[in-house]
Amino acid sequence: MQLAALLADNGAYAPLMSFAGRTQALRPPPIPHRVGGFGGAEGLATFLREKRFAAVVDATHPFAVRMSANAATACGQVHLPLMVLTRPAWKRQRGDNWIEVESFAAAAAALGEAPRTVLLTVGRQELAAFRGGVAHRYVVRTVDAVDAVLLPDAAQVILARGPFDTADELQLMRDAAIELVVSKHSGGAATYGKIAAARELGLPVVMIKRPRAAVEGELHDASAVLAWLEALRATHDAAS
Repeated sequence: MQLAALLADNGAYAPLMSFAGRTQALRPPPIPHRVGGFGGAEGLATFLREKRFAAVVDATHPFAVRMSANAATACGQVHLPLMVLTRPAWKRQRGDNWIEVESFAAAAAALGEAPRTVLLTVGRQELAAFRGGVAHRYVVRTVDAVDAVLLPDAAQVILARGPFDTADELQLMRDAAIELVVSKHSGGAATYGKIAAARELGLPVVMIKRPRAAVEGELHDASAVLAWLEALRATHDAAS
C-alpha cells in the first residue's frame, strides 16, 4: 500500500495493483486494481504482454511462494524487469525465545504434549495443521471469518486487522493467559508487536521460517522501489 500511495499522484506512471482475492475484507488501494488469479505463469505472461506493462513489482507476502514464482517465470518469458518488495526480516533480540521450524506441521509438533494456551497467528489457510493431536487451547486471530470446520478444537477466534502495537498485544496475551505464540516470520513492523510482547512476557515463539530465499533484485522500502522505477524510466527515455 505504501508504494501505491507513492504512485497514486504521480502522472508519470499508469500502475495497476493485483490482489489474489483471498482476503474477503479487501482494503481498496489508491490506484486502479484488479482481483483474482491469472491462470499461472503462462496466464500472467500473456496478461503482461497484452497490457504492455514496462515493469513488475512483486509485493506479495513472503509466504506467497507460488505467486512469486509465477511472477519470476512470467517476467522472464516476456523480458520485463522485476523487483521484489518485501518486508525486512525480524532480527532476534536479547530475551527472544524463538523455536524456529520449517513448516506449519513442524510448528504444531513443537507445541509439545502438554496442553497449553496458544496465540495462533498463521492465517486461516494454514489452520488445518493444528487440528487434532494434543488438545491445546487456541486463540486464533485472522482478518476474515473462518469456517468452523477449519478451526482447531477449543479455538477462540479474534477478527482483527493489523497493525498491532506492543501494548495491545501485551493486553491480549495477559487477558487470554497466553503461554506460547505461533507466528510466521512475516517481518516488517505491522505485526512485530506480538514478538516484542512475547519477549517482554518471557513467552516462547514458535517461528515458522520464511520459505522464499533471497533473490537478486529485492528491496524493503517503497521509496527505494520508486527510485528503481524512476531509473528504469530514465533509461527508457534516454533510449527513445
